[in-house]
Amino acid sequence: MHEQIFIGCDIGTSSTKAVAADINGRILAHASVSYGLSKPHSSWAEQHPNVWLDAAVSAIRSVTGMLSSSDRIEAVCISALYGGTGAMCDEHMKPVRPSIIWMDRRAEKESRELKETIGEENIFQVSGNGTDSYFGYTKLLWVKENEPSNWSRIRHILPIHSYVICKMTGEITVDYCSAGNVGGIYDYAEHSWSEEMCRTMEIPFHALPSHFYRPDDIVGTLNEEYQEKLGIHRPVPFCAGTVDCIASMLSAGIVHAGDNAAVLGTSLNWGFIHGKRPDNPSLISMPYCTDPLSVSYTYGGASTAGALPRWFAQNFLGEDSASAYDCLEQEIRGKAIGPGADGLIALPYFMGERTPIWDENAAGVLFGLTLSHTRAHIYRAVLESVAYSLRHIMESMTDTSSGVSKIVLVGGGARSGLWKEIFADVTGLPVCTPVQDVEAPLGDAFLAAAGTGCISGYSTIKDWTAMREPVLPGPDRHEQYSRYFALYKELYENLKETMKKRADMLRN
Repeated sequence: MHEQIFIGCDIGTSSTKAVAADINGRILAHASVSYGLSKPHSSWAEQHPNVWLDAAVSAIRSVTGMLSSSDRIEAVCISALYGGTGAMCDEHMKPVRPSIIWMDRRAEKESRELKETIGEENIFQVSGNGTDSYFGYTKLLWVKENEPSNWSRIRHILPIHSYVICKMTGEITVDYCSAGNVGGIYDYAEHSWSEEMCRTMEIPFHALPSHFYRPDDIVGTLNEEYQEKLGIHRPVPFCAGTVDCIASMLSAGIVHAGDNAAVLGTSLNWGFIHGKRPDNPSLISMPYCTDPLSVSYTYGGASTAGALPRWFAQNFLGEDSASAYDCLEQEIRGKAIGPGADGLIALPYFMGERTPIWDENAAGVLFGLTLSHTRAHIYRAVLESVAYSLRHIMESMTDTSSGVSKIVLVGGGARSGLWKEIFADVTGLPVCTPVQDVEAPLGDAFLAAAGTGCISGYSTIKDWTAMREPVLPGPDRHEQYSRYFALYKELYENLKETMKKRADMLRN
């Protein structure tokens, strides 16, 4: 008897992961492929779409190679990082330049000009989102203004996963969630591209995919070229896919209005799903996978989270590995370094910051260093800074977070026992993590199962996502962290003008 298999693949900022899951959500095989980013200048971040394509091919091929000959792959679903500009391609679907991704801050001038010309309120009324260089439409305007020769060659603008799916199936598609995340040029009321905004901003409307889908919709089948490359020797169905944070939220069992979760990857997102129109331009909103035309995911995002421990390990231990992180955590516990890292506070603004300060000039800070501090102190301060960032995001969304009784934490950072303790103590809330730490790829595999009709209803995800025992906060530690959190916020307020002067010096 053939076992039904669903392939989920997530193309992330620093790695691509794929899994094969059965109808009950049991992971039968998994694989990961790592890569870096190109950072030509300070606060820039880009990658060539074919790096992601090759990584997706490699990860999926590795997974299919682990399966039994009796297993039958029913469908594939791919998600990807928020690629900002997305893949900007010519008429032959060949990228004209690298994609400018979500963490890149180069489009500040374009963002300011939009506020002065069209107006942030007008953009918000159309798109349900604000005006910031985080959004893809501002990054596209940077290409238009600074690289006219590349701009003139663009015939297709696709989200990263849509580009990969196009290569594998020949179909040009976009899901509602990814389109909404572009901001600015997406009409949130009509759930389509805004032709008027595209015309006003001089972004080519006809380069945008014209066919919108739910993430679980079947949009095409695997073509012969990629059947060979992926080791799937028949035209299996492909779903439309989505943004990685949507797939991660789904993998956390987020399906009902009010459900919330924190996604801790290279960046940190905390958000919830609801059935109302987005009403806060300082937050980020996009349609949600369960019902994109009526359910939204609204979140606050911190630009650097998982990137910070990685930066620390690479630069101070010379390696980015599980053993490096274990070594650092053992040092912290061995030295009995407690909350507040003996008076050391870090600001995690290594690539500017999004929610809630929205400041491209914000910079990383270590405050309170003394000769008694060690690398273990600094590492703990770095971990704590991300937890402070989460609390700051949640605090900025008080109208929605006041009834929050726990945090569901998913993503690579959720593997750290120490970090979970810090999150619980800083927020004062229990922290729950899934038993299976495969996050977005599992959400993708679930979407593949939903798209083929092999499961009925999104509530079934609860059967795929068993939770570990929650990590509980300590009242005394929470009180101590609350005092440090007040200093954390005060520190930024006192330094933000100095940070701006620094940024201006670097630009001149």
